[in-house]
Amino acid sequence: MKLDFETDKGIGTRATLGTIVLSTDETLEPEFAQMTALDGVALYHSRIPMVTEIRADTLQQMERDLPASARLLPSSLDFDVIGYGCTSAATVIGQAGVARAINSIFPQAKVTDPLTAIIAAANALGAKRLGFITPYIPDVSLRMRNKLEGAGFEIVAFGSFEESDDRVVARITPTSISAAIDQVTKNSDCDAVVAACTNLRCLGVINEVEQKTGTPVITSNQALSWHMLRLADITEPQRGFGKLFELPL
Repeated sequence: MKLDFETDKGIGTRATLGTIVLSTDETLEPEFAQMTALDGVALYHSRIPMVTEIRADTLQQMERDLPASARLLPSSLDFDVIGYGCTSAATVIGQAGVARAINSIFPQAKVTDPLTAIIAAANALGAKRLGFITPYIPDVSLRMRNKLEGAGFEIVAFGSFEESDDRVVARITPTSISAAIDQVTKNSDCDAVVAACTNLRCLGVINEVEQKTGTPVITSNQALSWHMLRLADITEPQRGFGKLFELPL
């Protein structure tokens, strides 16, 4: 018996999003699943090789691997936005390099990355003086700090866990992250605090920290998700993910 069937436009009737996630990352996908759980929004993931040691040379390698990883996303889909999920590598490769690599496979897709998204988020919040937290070794943190300062922001307080092993970064507790934000913002007059790294488990503490400190929190996954949704014209405010997601448009 041959059965009849009908077809429709698929899941992403409002937006089709793709993310390229580090092979070592344990955090981005669960956090993105919460922030993009909207009717008509489809989210797809690919992975990119990453050694466990986060250094400038290992991060640079990913520029060469990005096209192959993008090619593993469903080729049948017209992606509205593709996000590259590595804050530190995006800093080393640069926004143009990331976009060029991904657009070589999906030329019509808009492309963003955590650093680009963090800058867009801080501008949307009207924040110029930033507290800044990373898990990275000093060289990687300095590169990111220089990028933020080059984009017109003042870093008024800084702290780092100085951990080079991405597997360990994924195990840093949300309580430790919350305490770090408290420590960095305690004696600094900052407009917002940035917690950089897609493998840091920040999403569950954003609201708590914002209520306690009165300071908006911007994290890599939160900013990247927000920016991808906005680039795809998904504009309704959402609660539970910090002041950034509540901004009126």
